[in-house]
Amino acid sequence: MPDRSYFRRHLPVVLLLLGLCLGRVGTARAQGKYLTRAGRVTFFSASVVEDIEARNEEAAAVVDLASAQLAFSIPIRGFQFKRTLMQEHFNENYMESEKFPKSTFSGKFTDLSYETLQLPGAHAVHIEGDLTMHGVTKHITVPGSLELKEGHILAFALFTVAPADFAIDVPLLVRDHIAKIVSIRVALICDAAAAPPARASN
Repeated sequence: MPDRSYFRRHLPVVLLLLGLCLGRVGTARAQGKYLTRAGRVTFFSASVVEDIEARNEEAAAVVDLASAQLAFSIPIRGFQFKRTLMQEHFNENYMESEKFPKSTFSGKFTDLSYETLQLPGAHAVHIEGDLTMHGVTKHITVPGSLELKEGHILAFALFTVAPADFAIDVPLLVRDHIAKIVSIRVALICDAAAAPPARASN
């Protein structure tokens, strides 16, 4: 059995190898998949009569750092308004949520840097992909931010859409009193996906 002097001589090498192994594990986690089922999506539209605002905290999202992809799905009926009547009009007359129950996005970060993501703080990114709403799909590019913090991915985006681009009809009676552009804010706090269990060897 090696004596103590052997371990003293080789301790720096052992520590170096251990550090490299731990660094690889950390990088693997950072470049993995992150999930949430409670993402927050809000929208706001100015109106002469009354501003329109709603919040949804039921967005399901996946951020895959290895492939730089982002996807999320939003149940339309999950949007909550201050006024019940406004919520009914939103679901029945505008979004037709019985017919189109979800809005989805599938895209990719165009300028994601793993090295930058390791630095503290939020980092500016751009996301390009397909947004489907009210049965219509549009290709969009939006600015956002991404942050790796305490084992979570924090993703944020703020962009605008025009209801007319998604075949959402506004009644003529109120058309001149409602803004033609809607601001959408997406905020996600995603947890690291659990690694699949290892297969037992025969």
